[in-house]
Amino acid sequence: MSREDFKKLPLHKKIHLLYTEGTFIVGIRYYTHKVNLYLLGDEYIEVFYNHKLDKIDNIDFLNVRHTRMKFYLDQIQLPI
Repeated sequence: MSREDFKKLPLHKKIHLLYTEGTFIVGIRYYTHKVNLYLLGDEYIEVFYNHKLDKIDNIDFLNVRHTRMKFYLDQIQLPI
């Protein structure tokens, strides 16, 4: 599945795809969210879970230039 196709999916289908075909890598805390990183095929995808609202706010591809990368790289090595 292409990035464009994945981005067009509704949230519930993204969740199902990650749960059934993705591999959980690591979870971090980032401000008000717990961010879970998954590997789907050869793409890393972040799932932003809001504890206060008890819901997933966003699912998107990992931006390796974002400052969140330091939180991931403190825990694991990513082939970026």
